[in-house]
Amino acid sequence: MSTPQWERTLKVTTAEQTHALAAALGGVLEAGDLLVLTGELGAGKTTFTQGLGEGLGVRAGIISPTFVLVRIHPNLADGPRPGGPDLVHVDAYRLESAAEIDDIDLENTMDSSVTVVEWGRDRVEHLSDSRLEVDLLRSVGGESAETTPDGDVLDFDTDDDDEPRTVVFRGFGPRWAEAPQLLETTSPAKGH
Repeated sequence: MSTPQWERTLKVTTAEQTHALAAALGGVLEAGDLLVLTGELGAGKTTFTQGLGEGLGVRAGIISPTFVLVRIHPNLADGPRPGGPDLVHVDAYRLESAAEIDDIDLENTMDSSVTVVEWGRDRVEHLSDSRLEVDLLRSVGGESAETTPDGDVLDFDTDDDDEPRTVVFRGFGPRWAEAPQLLETTSPAKGH
């Protein structure tokens, strides 16, 4: 399914707001959910994932899995969602294809965990009938920005975590037939 069921656009102005938005979303996620995060380097994908982890009640210490490809963060028995799903955090930046995604064997954890894949667009859609795409967009310096062969912007000036960002959510498949209520009420800047 290539057409989203819905799309919502929210504005955040600080890393703290990005974290809080993701924590609220983490509170409504369920085992089996697949999230695909897209955004240039420094856009806030890891900050967003840290917020998701807080909302899910998983062990703290979420960092980008760039060099290990996959990190599993177990649910805490004494956290806000005891017995809730684990968080599987994947960095697909260096993976070239869906076949390479298959090689890391996410199918074993998909049903019991929430799976978040950074740089996963056009690589992970085959893993589930439903997915939530999250694009984190920030202003970049134009002339200094480089692009990858796929057209992704690479902006290595990541010092300003508190610059405004636009977060675009798109729901695909039966699990995301409707947008979560929190996306309807979080920001007056939502779009459709």
